[in-house]
Amino acid sequence: MTRHLPQPGCRELSFVLGHAVDDAGEVALEDYARVVLHAEAAEAVRAGEALVGVHACGLEADPSPAAARDVEDFARDLAARAGGGGLGWG
Repeated sequence: MTRHLPQPGCRELSFVLGHAVDDAGEVALEDYARVVLHAEAAEAVRAGEALVGVHACGLEADPSPAAARDVEDFARDLAARAGGGGLGWG
């Protein structure tokens, strides 16, 4: 899975705003997005220092608006914790 070689079932989820999240927080976001979106894999999308979305693979349909908001809310919460440190879900 890579966003540079998308396959059928891959979807790009774009955030309304970018969120500054550290590397550990990025991994936590990818894991969280995979679970919430019921994806086989998820990859955070960066623009400079900010996370601006998630590329998810193995989806049968576009994520629901509620699921997309949930993933972005998680990224926002991580950023509010001074970068996230990967903490916040389990």
